[in-house]
Formats: sequence, structure tokens, C-alpha cells
Amino acid sequence: MTPTEYGLMKEDFTVKTYPSKTYDLKYDSERISGKTDKLEAVKQAIYKILCTDRYRHIIYSYNYGVELSGLIGKSYGYVCSVIRQRVTEALMQDDRITDVYNFGFERNRKARSLLVTFNVDTTEGTVKAQKEVSLDV
Repeated sequence: MTPTEYGLMKEDFTVKTYPSKTYDLKYDSERISGKTDKLEAVKQAIYKILCTDRYRHIIYSYNYGVELSGLIGKSYGYVCSVIRQRVTEALMQDDRITDVYNFGFERNRKARSLLVTFNVDTTEGTVKAQKEVSLDV
């Protein structure tokens, strides 16, 4: 007994997609100026998600941000094994992002950090992104 048997699920509706217009963040001058949309708005969303610690700020829901602070002090091998899942999980919360793949890792022994590069497929196109993760306590 499904809702379609009694006419409850009629297909007389349309899904409306709203524009992703947002304030334009100027990374180099640390200012907000004007508005942006489409691929630039998604790039900005990726940047903001990767710069926000999940569960740390009460202003954001528990679905927003990435869990990277728990990786500080962990071994290089451990970080490489879990960072794919954490970055993918964080970014896939945005409905404009369809896939995260092609991860690459570059270790900086002097700075005790790891540079993670990856591709993000979005509804607006593909973005190359990166995030540096500190491994030092």
C-alpha cells in the first residue's frame, strides 16, 4: 500500500533551484565586496567549509565544517588514511557538490604539515582545491 494508490503522490509539482548568490569574499585583502554567484560561490563555500572546525562553533550546524583538529599530533600514515573521508564528508553536505576525488598528498617535513589536493565536481563545474593540515602539536 503506497501513497500513489490513493492519489497522494501526484506529480503536479516542480523543483525550483534558487541562485547561489552570496557575498564575495576577497581572500587577499580579507574584505567582503559585492556579490558572487555560480562557480565562484561554490569555490567560496568549499573554502569556508574547509576553514571551519566541525562541532566547534555553535553558530553552525553539526553538518557544517571539517574535522581536522583531531589529526594534530597523529602520524602521517594515519592522517592520509582518514583525511579523504573527512574532507569528502564535509564537502558533500553542500547540495551543489556532487563528487570529491583525485586526492594527492605532499608532506612538508620541516613544517610538519601535509598539503592535500583534490578535485571537486559541482553543479557549476570542476574545482581544484587544497587544504594544508598541521601535524605538529
